Amino acid sequence: MTEDPIPRPVIGVGVLVWRNRQILLGERVSAKQADCWQLPGGHLESNESVVECARREVLEETGIQVKGLRHLGYTDDPFEVAGKKYITLLVSCEYDSGEAEVLEPDKCARWQWFDYQRLPSPLFVPISNYLAQITAASESVTGKADLYAMHRASRVLAIAPSGGRR
Repeated sequence: MTEDPIPRPVIGVGVLVWRNRQILLGERVSAKQADCWQLPGGHLESNESVVECARREVLEETGIQVKGLRHLGYTDDPFEVAGKKYITLLVSCEYDSGEAEVLEPDKCARWQWFDYQRLPSPLFVPISNYLAQITAASESVTGKADLYAMHRASRVLAIAPSGGRR
């Protein structure tokens, strides 16, 4: 069997944390696409469900607890950072407790809540890609994309045990 010359994409998980119709975004300082706004998130680990990854990454990066996790969608366009191609799974959830603080200062300068209809720019590539996807799909049906309506309409998921299949 020959080795595939095109590397497989890495799976990233981006988490939309909602509080009073606002989304938590971090100002990215990592050399890999710095000076933009990102969602909490990171790499999906082996034997970890997407929901477990989302909960873990939010806690590791911000110190806050979340609840009501839901699958929201995924980026359909791989993008490249640091020589790796990524597909990003989006999870939407609600803020539960704690104050957002910078726990990984080498990756994020600050966390801030933004009205979901007035997001800052530039946004990290996966967020921009996802917003473009849902806008294009929604405009053909309803004339607009509403992220908060999508969040509210998504089904809340239970956490699968490690290694569990969803």
